[in-house]
Amino acid sequence: MKPDHESRPMWINPRNGKIILESFSPLAPAAQDFLTAIAEPLSRPTYLHEYRITPHSLYAAVSVGLDPKDIVAVLDRFSKIPIPDEIVQFINGCTGSYGKVKLVLKHNRYFLESSDMKMLQILLRDQVISEQRVFTDVGDGDGITKESAPKMGALVIPGTKIAAGVAQGQQVVQPNGGENEEQKPETAEELFASVTALKEGEEDDDDDEEAEAVHSFEVCAEGVEKVQKQCLTLGYPLLEEYDFRNDSRNANLDMDLRPQAQIRHYQEKSLSKMFGNGRAKSGIIVLPCGAGKTLVGITAACTIKKSVVVLCTSSMSVVQWRNEFLKWSTINPDQIAIFTAENKERFRGDAGIIVTTYSMVTNSRTRSHDSQKMMDFLMGREWGLLLLDEVHVVPANIFRKVIHSIATHAKLGLTATLLREDDKIQDLNFLIGPKLYEANWMELSEQGHIARVQCAEVWCPMTTEFYQEYLNETPRKRALFYIMNPRKFQACQFLIDYHEKRGDKVIVFSDNVFALAAYARKLNKPYIYGGTPQQERLKILQNFQRNELINTVFLSKIGDTSLDLPEATCLIQVSSHYGSRRQEAQRLGRILRAKRRNDEGFNAFFYSLVSKDTAEMYYSSKRQAFLVDQGYAFKVITHLQGIENLPGLAYATPAERRELLQSVLLENSQNADVNSIEKESDGGFFDRTRGDYKRSGPLVKRNNAKLSGLSGGDTMAYMEQNASANKRMKVPPGQQNKFMRKLKSDAVKKARG
Repeated sequence: MKPDHESRPMWINPRNGKIILESFSPLAPAAQDFLTAIAEPLSRPTYLHEYRITPHSLYAAVSVGLDPKDIVAVLDRFSKIPIPDEIVQFINGCTGSYGKVKLVLKHNRYFLESSDMKMLQILLRDQVISEQRVFTDVGDGDGITKESAPKMGALVIPGTKIAAGVAQGQQVVQPNGGENEEQKPETAEELFASVTALKEGEEDDDDDEEAEAVHSFEVCAEGVEKVQKQCLTLGYPLLEEYDFRNDSRNANLDMDLRPQAQIRHYQEKSLSKMFGNGRAKSGIIVLPCGAGKTLVGITAACTIKKSVVVLCTSSMSVVQWRNEFLKWSTINPDQIAIFTAENKERFRGDAGIIVTTYSMVTNSRTRSHDSQKMMDFLMGREWGLLLLDEVHVVPANIFRKVIHSIATHAKLGLTATLLREDDKIQDLNFLIGPKLYEANWMELSEQGHIARVQCAEVWCPMTTEFYQEYLNETPRKRALFYIMNPRKFQACQFLIDYHEKRGDKVIVFSDNVFALAAYARKLNKPYIYGGTPQQERLKILQNFQRNELINTVFLSKIGDTSLDLPEATCLIQVSSHYGSRRQEAQRLGRILRAKRRNDEGFNAFFYSLVSKDTAEMYYSSKRQAFLVDQGYAFKVITHLQGIENLPGLAYATPAERRELLQSVLLENSQNADVNSIEKESDGGFFDRTRGDYKRSGPLVKRNNAKLSGLSGGDTMAYMEQNASANKRMKVPPGQQNKFMRKLKSDAVKKARG
């Protein structure tokens, strides 16, 4: 330990690269700023923050202009112990090769570019990279071309104080408050001036680049992903930069931020990472839900001023993105087009913006004439910027091909939760680029940029009837019993009543559509799920936002992402997708937008309703892991005071609960049978490859269903004339459900009595 270790806020573990930061130290703000640039945040509760230095985090640090020597020097300045040699070697090894090779898009063709000819020759010796190479007649005999490096100059990001002309003296204080937050990084810079005073070093680098020549060779567009992945494996990660100011080939887009659009300090910091050296670097920006990710993307588009493609997860978010562009920028409405199933019009002029969904671009089925024309338009030209909303969905096999099917000079991914339950999240490092910036949720909450949320887990005891059936069922069929638990329903009803009376707008989430409809209909509330028409969705959401009589809306998982409901102040979660940490954070984000009401303490509430002594409790603890790492604490509520006295409390009598249980048992039975029918109709009854029916598997299956299923739409038929088939389908008496047998017995006794 160093003699003055008490005054230093950081400790480094030499074995795994983990860094522990004392967030209560006076030097913590400066150290936290620095660690965000060079390390991955793992956990950031109130007093101790945990980070880890990884190769990808160091690549991101170098991409924003940090030098390995400066990284080591600042770490040593903040550390309680001398920097271990293993950490120094790791930093130098990871940063030494980054940025030496760049991936550049020219004339709709991809090139690997480097100022060092030997570096390209090393890459060409690799079989994977050489197979993706395109040979041309230009250049030397080996096909490597040579040209002068482009010049660079100063860049001003729209929406910043510099762009507004307020940066003449950094001591100027605005009357709207919050400028103390702006000054914190300036005082912190004194502690690691060698890192933040990069402008002089960048100017020297620019002079060197002007005198240098660059060498390049072409790779095929289909093999770009393979080349990026292989270069990362070889230890030479590709740097994607776009010198948009020297791009005379692509038309400029007449667009700027509106005067009233003043971006916040953390938004400015994230954009400075992207445009740090006057060029646009491809990468990912992570901001909490409600912290203004959309405005960050719009500002990036206004800075580049070239044609833009925006990819969203749903048609609802497509409309929201278009409206936000029109709200915050000066773009002509004719220059921003929507590409969805209903709209397939191009923008006017040589440059513009297209907003579409991942599924529209990746659709592999036969397209309509208008849709195919739009796809040809998308893929037949160069785009300045590709904005990827909710970028965590990109690593999915069905979506990842969209990255290189559209030729773009720069890619910016936006998300609140850089999480996936599989191991594909690391693929974003070569599909998009490094993580450029990640904000601290609790810090933004304390500063008032996002809501202050009270998180609570409400434990709901299972009723005797439901718990008995839960234990008797197979694990696959148990979920509906703990979702439809009458005690959980009553807790949901009580919380809705309580928060509506105090003036809150309430969102209730349920992944299970049967439960969603059952809850909403019983409580007479509107609900939205995948089958709800687009016009009806918009009508319900508009009423929820503006109508004082509509204060609660039920949503399925289609509302998890890209849904802008700033009026919502309370969220109740009835059912969820097992242990998904990402879904928990995304749902919390629906109420994270800063509230108009400035109540003391918490101004938003997040309830997760959990049935006691079921698998749901295990999933709930897993789901909360990410939010706990962000600094949120979950309060456990075992009893809701006054719930017994709520007028009109649902399922308060045993008869009502038995009736509910009957509907749950029937739904469980129907779901299982429907799944088996679909499976057989795909492979057993109808052969889609031949176009005819095949006699494979059983021809008759008994199903519990409603009489409406006999109409023929459910591939069912009433078979009375076939006695042998009826005999096979008959269920032995011993296999009847215990609960149903009890109801039958009670009915017989009642009839006799």
